[in-house]
Amino acid sequence: MDVLNRIPVREQEPKTRAKNFDEVCLGYNIEEAVEESKRCIGCKNAKCIEGCPVAINIPEFIGHLKEGNVKEAFDVISESSSLPAVCGRVCPQESQCEGRCIRGIKGDPISIGKLERFTADWAKQNGVKPQPPKDKIDKKVAVIGSGPAGLTCAGDLAKLGYKVTIFEALHEPGGVLVYGIPEFRLPKEDIVKKEIENVLSLGVELELNSIVGKSVKIDDLFEEGFEAVFIGSGAGLPKFMGIPGEQANGVFSANEYLTRSNLMKAFDESSTTPIMRGQKVAVVGGGNVAMDAARTALRLGAETHIIYRRSEEELPARVEDVHHAKEEGVIFDLLTNPVEILTTEEGWVKGIRCVKMELGEPDASGRRRPQPIEGSEFDIEADTVIMSLGTSPNPLISSTTSGLDTNKWGCIVADEEMGLTSKEGVFAGGDAVTGAATVILAMGAGKAAAKGIHEYLQSKDK
Repeated sequence: MDVLNRIPVREQEPKTRAKNFDEVCLGYNIEEAVEESKRCIGCKNAKCIEGCPVAINIPEFIGHLKEGNVKEAFDVISESSSLPAVCGRVCPQESQCEGRCIRGIKGDPISIGKLERFTADWAKQNGVKPQPPKDKIDKKVAVIGSGPAGLTCAGDLAKLGYKVTIFEALHEPGGVLVYGIPEFRLPKEDIVKKEIENVLSLGVELELNSIVGKSVKIDDLFEEGFEAVFIGSGAGLPKFMGIPGEQANGVFSANEYLTRSNLMKAFDESSTTPIMRGQKVAVVGGGNVAMDAARTALRLGAETHIIYRRSEEELPARVEDVHHAKEEGVIFDLLTNPVEILTTEEGWVKGIRCVKMELGEPDASGRRRPQPIEGSEFDIEADTVIMSLGTSPNPLISSTTSGLDTNKWGCIVADEEMGLTSKEGVFAGGDAVTGAATVILAMGAGKAAAKGIHEYLQSKDK
């Protein structure tokens, strides 16, 4: 057995997948998963656990896989994670658990994410679900938002026996898992829906089309008998550059573009909410959302460019997603920054004027600051521009709730360890607190808040 190199994962061929929305990665089968798990040396002082925001006992679950005991592996993962099939697909393992893997010092790190994915998929296929609690606690907790933070908080509290109700503003649960991440990375019916059903099977109730801050306010929830509230409403307010032409027809935020495609199925030509299918699309930004938008536009038939002001080394997107985008034919215009969106007389996008950049001294983030090169302006032809510059929290909840502190970016101020906010009985976590971040970090925040809520409610009885 070659212990240095990981077992390769089967994928759709690039030319084929660039024309469909089927999942790119096909995952391991049982033989491949067992073989890969045998590469794990089962560290006693496991650094991989330290790298996991929800603290899965990785050596233990992989140890079960070595023996072919997949159910036992799933039980171990379920103790810590409510969304293992999701995390196995979209977590940035290379910078978290796998980035800490001792095996990776000499050779490839263990494919922890792919093993988690296999285990969760096997459980789904064999009807194995997390077990509901035997004992109930007669206390009600409200969770605002059914994204990764809300689902995790709700799942952990339900496992402890609390009566949990999730309030979701949209007509479908899942948050960013449904509207933000494309089908080719995260299938909705077969994966997201099943994971949510697992959480609800623990006894969690779900109220859709409930806009907290509008149809119901946080103070109303306390009056209705809820003893604690968790805010996991995410960050859905898009940012723009403020450059000329940004109001033109054909300019989208990545948030709108992906929501139309993912939640409203605009990629389907029979959809009742079709999206503009550009022939030449420019996506501004270099994060995971930018990659998702670019790869979606490509699948809709466009020549697609990623415009990013730093070099490839500074791209914040997952290495795997950048690799897949390149394979599929996305064009990367790096060290390039837009200065104007060019428009027709009728107000439609016809191109994007850019300037070449060079990297200077590091900025506050530790990355070298990009500086424009004088006289380097050039135009990229485009009929669609997608701005993927990050998002901030919607101010609706904070503006309708007294005593809830926010920072200058509009994020709710909350303690990292427990999710405590400035308002009694209100906890918060995920993108509503940090601004746009990863699914697994939101899950970690939901998990921390569940612990904080449990301690808070238990202390009230003393």
